[in-house]
Amino acid sequence: MPDTYNSKVVLSTGEVLIDLTEDTVTAANLLTGATAHGKDGAPITGTCDYDADTSEDTAYAAEILAGRTAHARGTALTGTMKNNGAVSGTISTKAGAYQVPQGYHDGSGTVEIAAAQQDLLIPGNIKNGVTILGVTGDYSGQPVSVESNKIGTPSLTQDVEVTPSVGYDYLAKVTISQIPVVRAYDSASGGYIVTIG
Repeated sequence: MPDTYNSKVVLSTGEVLIDLTEDTVTAANLLTGATAHGKDGAPITGTCDYDADTSEDTAYAAEILAGRTAHARGTALTGTMKNNGAVSGTISTKAGAYQVPQGYHDGSGTVEIAAAQQDLLIPGNIKNGVTILGVTGDYSGQPVSVESNKIGTPSLTQDVEVTPSVGYDYLAKVTISQIPVVRAYDSASGGYIVTIG
């Protein structure tokens, strides 16, 4: 004969000692491991793990913001991910790149072309009709003035810089003159006097 349970106990006087018939507790809403009786009087053991089963969660401490707590696989985790906040950087070369630091970013950081390179993005510095990073050039293609040949004179006492003359953009050719050397016979000594420069 199967077990039978008492769900209600009433004295002959009509006094109700216990009444489980209106109870709503079930194993699913009773804390795991706790025991009680259902509305039929049968004993039940709770199976409720609060509001979540974390046994299959895949989060790790390094993926949770530092100082924040969570649970995964039945274990409490304290985050170790660095909070970088608003990270900003610059790119200063054609092949340049900005190395994004590992961790959390709040979304307000920016990566920009360095200020010195932004000077290149002026319409007058870009060929007419060519667009670079959203800037369309208007340089009209004025001819470049070339100084075909400039002669430089060496010095024994200082460095000599050879630059284009006024009105020229660059030099096509530079010729450095020979340092003059003069040999003169000295009859008094019978030898030669050499004068350089």
